[in-house]
Amino acid sequence: MPNYTKTEKDTAFFAKHGELIAAVISGILIAAGFLIPSLSTFFFIPAFLIGGFYKAKEGLTELVQNKKLSVEILMIMAAVGSVIIGFWAEGAILIFIFALSGALETYAMNKSQKELSSLVKLQPNVAVLVTDDGERIVPVADLRIGDIISVRPGERIPVDGMIEEGHSSVDEAAISGESVPIGKQRGDMVFAGTVNVNGALTVKVAKEQKDTLFQRIIELVEAAKNEKSPTQQFIEKFEGTYVRIVLIVFVLMLFLPHYIFGWDWRETLYRALVLLVVASPCALVASIMPATLSAIASSAKKGILVKGGNHLEMLAGLKAIAFDKTGTLTKGKHEVADVIVREDMDEGHFLQAAASIERLSTHPLASAIVRYSENKNISILPVENLDDFPGQGVSAFVNGKKWKLGKASFVTGNQDSFFAEKAAQLEKEGKSIIFAGYDNQFAGIITFKDVIRDEAKETVKKIKELGLHTIMITGDGVGAASAIAKEAELDFFLANTLPEEKLVEIKKLRDAYGPVAMTGDGINDAPALATADIGIAMGGGTDIALETADVVLMKNDLKRIPEAIARSQKMNRIIKQNIVLSIAVILVLIASNFLQIVNLPLSVIGHEGSTLIVILNGLRMLKN
Repeated sequence: MPNYTKTEKDTAFFAKHGELIAAVISGILIAAGFLIPSLSTFFFIPAFLIGGFYKAKEGLTELVQNKKLSVEILMIMAAVGSVIIGFWAEGAILIFIFALSGALETYAMNKSQKELSSLVKLQPNVAVLVTDDGERIVPVADLRIGDIISVRPGERIPVDGMIEEGHSSVDEAAISGESVPIGKQRGDMVFAGTVNVNGALTVKVAKEQKDTLFQRIIELVEAAKNEKSPTQQFIEKFEGTYVRIVLIVFVLMLFLPHYIFGWDWRETLYRALVLLVVASPCALVASIMPATLSAIASSAKKGILVKGGNHLEMLAGLKAIAFDKTGTLTKGKHEVADVIVREDMDEGHFLQAAASIERLSTHPLASAIVRYSENKNISILPVENLDDFPGQGVSAFVNGKKWKLGKASFVTGNQDSFFAEKAAQLEKEGKSIIFAGYDNQFAGIITFKDVIRDEAKETVKKIKELGLHTIMITGDGVGAASAIAKEAELDFFLANTLPEEKLVEIKKLRDAYGPVAMTGDGINDAPALATADIGIAMGGGTDIALETADVVLMKNDLKRIPEAIARSQKMNRIIKQNIVLSIAVILVLIASNFLQIVNLPLSVIGHEGSTLIVILNGLRMLKN
């Protein structure tokens, strides 16, 4: 840890809290001016200079560098104008309240920024490197792929890697938002920023620090802070035009009320200065960004990575959401559904032969047969002369008999009406089928189904409750698609859809319903994800998912989708509340000024109070 000198610490303290310190000093000087009227000017002048320094600097910098008029300029003009017409006390109070509220606004804004920057602190700076000479502590940045590191219980894992030795529970909340620790053992991947809960681990480095999943998340969240929503962009463009309008009205206010309402010149100028304060759009400008940053931060903590305020705002406007089937609505992992054997065949012997052969196969369905047999405690037999026929099946000798597993035409050239009818019926249910037999005779069939995710049905229900249409787009056949769509209770499905055809279907859905989201694994769905108004990737944090999608679910949990939509809807409600409140306060204060009800200090309190309220209202998005 760096050793800072006292001077450096003091400098850092004033840099962080300077605005608040200046406001407090300004307030003390103003209080002294009221307590000692004979020296009030002596106290008010430094109160002006100290209290107004930060806001004046901010406004002038914006004016000089960006050629943009800001609300700070309006406030400074109002304060200086009040002094010119002799309202020293009002001008001093204006500066104090403006400076104090500015400091409080900065604190409130920093709170949402702090939630985002706190992610960075979760990544360790040092690691324990294991070498032939023993262990030594090294900077994480010095680790290279293939290095071996030691991670003790309670420590954060410094880099992405694979466990070489040990087993433990790992808290992956930093990347997935899931607070329940996950069991890890030799051969499992672990990720930077996660916590090794209760066991010593030896880990082989798989990625350097700059390439870790956690580092990518940090970079994307940092980038998201600068991605402004359409509403925010409009408000910021509107601010400059609005300030010019206020200045034009201010100039008119310097003369017209004197002739129209008969106000004296001092009152006319005073009311014009009050207008500068009450008409400033501070609260309006602050209506959006605090809520957006807070929503991005709270989403990241829940394992929902949103790439910017524009995408977050769009989530609330979705009218339909499309899902890929395999790996999204389903686990993408087939399980045995049915085992049907001929009358003279023992099911146990049939499975024993099938599992013995498939144990040596790399076919995706082979592992399902092996798992199913293991669950039934069926032993494995020796296998001889294994031959693999790509696209057809596999054959081998078991107990002296040549067994074949695969397509019906591969197993035997003979027709069997019983198995043919069964197969046709089961295919309509969306099941995949493997035929098995020996001696050119069918012995039985094994069917498989892609298992729907446990949370799929509940997720679809919640999405419907949010007012969205739900659709499945899949390349699978009608039978398989129909079975999953029915089980998940989707509105409808589109089957036999090629990757390039998914783009066309997404466009059709947009024409039919409005803004549409596409949810997939981020790999073969990349074109559809890019075409949709919002692309949602359930990539479990894969690089391609992070690149292609607008929203990434760091954990493959469908329940995060309605959570993200609900969070977006809440954010938009808060923003609307803020905008309505901001405009209402401005209108009330302007009317009060024309009625000569409100004075300069009260106008500042009303104006800055509304700004603080909308910022604090936006910070409610930090709550999960």
